[in-house]
Amino acid sequence: MSIASQPDRVIIFDTMLRDGEQSPGATLNVEEKLAIAHQLALLGVDVIEAGFAVASPGDFQAVKTIAEQVGIPGGPIICSLARAIRQDIHAAAEALKGAARPRIHTMISTSDIHLKYQLKKSRSEVLAIASEMIAYTKSFVDDVEFSPMDASRTEPEFLYEVLEMAIAAGATTINIPDTVGYCTPKEIGNLIQGIREHVPNIDGVILSIHTQNDLGLATANALAAIEYGVRQVECTINGIGERAGNAALEEIVMALQVRKPFFNPYFGRPVDDDTPLTNIKTQEIYKTSSLVSQLTGMLIQPNKAIVGANAFAHESGIYQDGIIKHRQTYEIMEAAAIGLPENRIVLG
Repeated sequence: MSIASQPDRVIIFDTMLRDGEQSPGATLNVEEKLAIAHQLALLGVDVIEAGFAVASPGDFQAVKTIAEQVGIPGGPIICSLARAIRQDIHAAAEALKGAARPRIHTMISTSDIHLKYQLKKSRSEVLAIASEMIAYTKSFVDDVEFSPMDASRTEPEFLYEVLEMAIAAGATTINIPDTVGYCTPKEIGNLIQGIREHVPNIDGVILSIHTQNDLGLATANALAAIEYGVRQVECTINGIGERAGNAALEEIVMALQVRKPFFNPYFGRPVDDDTPLTNIKTQEIYKTSSLVSQLTGMLIQPNKAIVGANAFAHESGIYQDGIIKHRQTYEIMEAAAIGLPENRIVLG
C-alpha cells in the first residue's frame, strides 16, 4: 500500500460514547452524552462513535441528538454501530440523518470460536451476510466502516477473504479489532502486515485498529499497528470500555506527539518534521478526561499515564533535584501540553 494513498496523520476515532459507556456502571443519559460529544468536538477528534442506535430508545435518541447538534458542517464525523442486521443498519441510518457527515460502522464475527458458539453459522454464511449488509449500509451512507469481530483470532486466509469482499461491497474503512485483547505488539504488526500483503484492494480504504486492554497492551498494540500502516485508531478517553477497557486516547495522542521523531518516518516525513500527527488539541485533554470521569463516576487511578493525579507529581528527592535544575531530566512532556497549569513537587 502506497503512503500517498493514505492520510499523512492518524485519524482519531473516539468510541467513548459506545464502547466506553459499556463499562459496568458507566451509564450516561442523553444530556451527559451530548456534553461529552461537544467536548470531544472541542478536543478535535475526527470521528465520534455516538452509540449503538438499535440498542435502546435512549441510545437512538443520543445518536440522533449528537448527529444534529455536534455533527454540523465542519464538525466531526458522527458514527453509529450496527450489527450486520437490517434492523440495526436501518436504525443507525435513521438516527444519523441530521449529521453533515454520517458513518455507519457495521460488524460481524469471523473467528471460528465465535462462528461455532455465538453465531452458529458457517464461514460461507458469514461471507454472504457481510457482503449483503455492507451493500445495504451503502444504500444509506457513503461512509461505511466494517469490522470483522475477533479478527485477531480469525484464521488469516479467511480474514483476507472477508476483507477483500467487504471492500468490494463498499466499505471505505476496514477496522481490525483485537476484540478480547489477546495479541502482543509483534503479533499485531504481523497481522496488519499480512492484511496489507494479501488483501489486493486494501490500498483503496482506510485501515483502522481497535485494541482492548485485557493484558494491558491496548496502547502498545495500537502504536505497533500505526508502524505497519494503520491510519485510524479507535480509542476512548481514560481508556474506559468493556472489561479492562480500550486504548486510551490521551496515551495514543501524547505518544505520537512526544515520540514524533520516531513515528515521522512511518508517515514518509523527515525525522525532525514538527507537523502534528493527529488533529487533537492536546490542551483540551485534561479537561475532557475530568469531564468523562465526573459524568461516568469512573475515578482515574492516580498513577494513570498522562491524566492521573501523579502523572506530573514528584516526591523523590533525587527527582525533585533534577526537575528544579532542568525539567527534562525527569519529565518527557510538559503539564501544560495537556491543559494542566504546572507540575507538582510533593514533600514526602
